Parts: sequence; structure tokens; C-alpha cells
Amino acid sequence: MTQNAQSNRLRYVIVGAGMAGMLAGIKLLQRGVTNFAIYEKADRIGGTWRENTYPGLTCDVPSHSYTYSFEPYPDWTCLMPSGAEIQEYFEKVRVKYGLDDYLHFKKEITTCEYVEGKWCIQTACGHKDYADIVIAATGVLHHPRIPEIEGMDSFNGAIFHSARWDHSVPPDGRRIAVIGTGSTGVQIVSALSKIAAQLTHFQRTPQWIMPVENRPFTNEEKAAFHSDPEILKRMQNDPELEANIERFSAAITDPESDAMKQIDELVLNNLEQSVKDPELREKLRPDYKPACKRLIYSPDFYEAVQRPNVEVVVEGVDRIEPEGIRSCDGQLHEFDVIVLATGFRADMFVRPAQVKGRGGVSLDDVWGDSPQAYMAIMIPDFPNFFMLNGPGGPVGNFSLIEIAEHQWNYVEQLIRLVEGGDCREVCVTSEAFEQFERDRIAAAKHTIFATGCDSWYLDARGIPATWPWTRQRFKQEMAAPKPEALELN
Repeated sequence: MTQNAQSNRLRYVIVGAGMAGMLAGIKLLQRGVTNFAIYEKADRIGGTWRENTYPGLTCDVPSHSYTYSFEPYPDWTCLMPSGAEIQEYFEKVRVKYGLDDYLHFKKEITTCEYVEGKWCIQTACGHKDYADIVIAATGVLHHPRIPEIEGMDSFNGAIFHSARWDHSVPPDGRRIAVIGTGSTGVQIVSALSKIAAQLTHFQRTPQWIMPVENRPFTNEEKAAFHSDPEILKRMQNDPELEANIERFSAAITDPESDAMKQIDELVLNNLEQSVKDPELREKLRPDYKPACKRLIYSPDFYEAVQRPNVEVVVEGVDRIEPEGIRSCDGQLHEFDVIVLATGFRADMFVRPAQVKGRGGVSLDDVWGDSPQAYMAIMIPDFPNFFMLNGPGGPVGNFSLIEIAEHQWNYVEQLIRLVEGGDCREVCVTSEAFEQFERDRIAAAKHTIFATGCDSWYLDARGIPATWPWTRQRFKQEMAAPKPEALELN
């Protein structure tokens, strides 16, 4: 039997048509595998870049690094790409690699159950499929976190979450409230401060801001990207950027390192030198170590909050009333629009789909409110079920495309065991899973994320839910699975 025939006797189902799901589909096609389907709950590809369309949306990873390694892109317009440009890139990739025949839109998977050696999959519309291998590429941040604020339904104006932006509401000349100070809130404030009549940023916790230049590429540079593939490849693998990423990786794993001290100095100088008003400067000064929360990169946030039409409120939101927001000091702030830049449920991953493994074990029971996975990929008793960017993966200021590609290299080696007849089932052993999680937790407690701030990196136990070691170690672990960690049947 040929390799293609061996591969195509198996059925593959990919969950999600975002960056990682598309990657899985492309990689299967490149190996001659065509017996697969990609199920997507929405009506088009793109994942987070489809869901988020808010003003100012920008990736904090340089554009040429935020591409598949096999598909560099000469048409980026600037150093830090907009969400719309990224979505356009993925749409072009979809067409170029012929994914349309395998994409099934508006088919949200509701159940995925392992029965008699097959994964039985059902969608919300009643469609059924059966798979030998499931690739869960659902992403990390796709379920909006809606805060419980008294009176939200009473507001007379428009109110919506940043990931559900209402483009029928023009922001120009409006009185706008932005609740939330993560990357999304910062980007929205920077964008809307230029056009809103009044913009109020409700800040529960200030953020450290890393200065960054987002310059446009010149016509000469763009012409060179098109004419010389070597230049484009060098941009994609920029040595200076690689060195910066390695330093950042070292910094977050060792809060006392020289690399972290350099970050401390950069963000502190940015605050001290950029914000002139001492009262506002103190409002914007965090009381935790830089990078404890996901570090925010912005070229103009401090400039935006110093505009005369912008106010930063730190007293907290008491309730929402028909006319606006009543802060905890009793003041009523009147608005036309309220934006909830309040983040996402980082503990969901493949949920709310009901996933049941061998013997009917439920993923909800295994995870509870603290999702875990061996190498961010596998769970015991869930054979032939592999995640890309699953729980415990590197989700710092890195390109998740790079992370997913490394994980695919690992997953592909597991798949080949089944394709080649070495086994019918492969998953991680309970012993390896439990030891990995013990080691991960012990290391996580010594990272920058555990130094005393509240962030979406923390699980319900207050433990950082991220990869706690260096980026280099992640790449080494992804090079090949450890045979002793695998259960083969």
C-alpha cells in the first residue's frame, strides 16, 4: 500500500478554520491526504481575525513573522499588520492551497465522542461524521467574557463587546466609554481618541506599555519583497527579531534576569518620558512587574490618553444606567456608546462541545475549570485526539503561527504511527501527563506570570496556565515525541 493510500484509508476531522486549522489542512494536502474535513462554526475562515474587527485592531507580532513559514507574504503595508490585512492574507492562503473543497462552514461541532475506535462527531445542524483522527484547532480566545454589571440592559445607547463590534454605530463625534485595559482596550482607545467627541477609558488595572514603531513599508521595500525571495525570507526570519524573542523568552522564565531588567527599564522610561501630567502618570503606573500580564505594545497609547477629549477613570464601574455609567465614586458619566473590551474565556478551548474519550470519560470532568494537556497537545484516554495551541502552550508575545507549526511537526509524527500500522490508537500515558503537569506547575510558579498580578494567564487555581520554559525548549520538545510518554494500542 502506498503512503497516500495508507493515509487516505483514515478519516481526519479538523475542528476550526482559523490559522491552526488551515495549517493542519494544508499540511495534510501536502502529504497527499484528501480524506479530511474542516468544520467551522462561522461562515468563513480566519478565527480571531474574523471575529475581531474593532477600530485599531493590530497584531503585536511583526507582519513578516506572522506568516506560515512556507508562505511568506510580500504585500504587507507596515511593520505591525492590521487585522484586516491578516484576514486578507489567510483568505489568499485558503485559495492558493485549495482548501475550499474541505471547508464546511456554519457547522459548529456540539459532540465528539470516541466509540469503538472511531470519533463520532455531530454538528449543531445535525450533520454527522466519523473520524479516526481529530485535530482540535479551536484557538484560545474566542468566547467573549461579558462582565456582570448591574443595569447593562437599561442603557439607552449602543453597548457591545469588542469582538462583536457593531459597525452600524458610527463612532465619529460620539461620547464613548471603553471598559477594559488589555491590548484590545488600548488599541481601541488609540483609534477612537482621534474621532470621538469624548472618550472615557475605565481602567481597573493600568498596563505597562512597550513602545514600538509601526512604520509603513516604502514602495521600494515592497518592490524588493516581490522581486527578491531571499529578501522576503530574511524578513520572515529576521535575526534581530529572533534575538529579541529569545531575550523575551528568557525574561519571562526568570523574573530576575538581565533580560527582564531591560524590559523594566524600557517600559518605565516610556511611562516617565511620555506622560507629562503627573496625576495622569500615576493613574497609568502599574503596581506589578512588567510582563506579569501580557505585555502591551503600542506606538501611541500614551499620546492618545493625553488628548483633551480623553479621560481615564480609575474609580471603577458601579453600574450602568440609561444615560451612561455610574462610577464607584457616585459620578454619572453620560455616553452614547459603551464598548466592553473585557477579554475572553481563556479556559474554553474546544468547549462548549461535549468531548468524550475512551470509556465515556468527559473532557469537562478531566479539565474542570483548569484545562491541561501534555505538551499542549494530548490528554490521556483521548486517543488520536490532538490539539494545536491547546492548554499550557506558549501564548506570550510570540507568533502563534510558529508555535502551531512546531506542534504540527510533533502531531504529524503521532499520526504516522497510526497511518503506518504501528498502532490503531495513540495518546499520552496518564503517568507522563501527570508528571508533565507537576513539572509545568512547579516551573510556572517561578515565571514572571506568577509575580503578583491578576491576568488571563492564570487558571482558576491562580497558577499560570502557559508554557513556563523557554521558547528554545519548546522547539526541542516538539522535534520528536518521547516514546516512553506514549500509549500505543
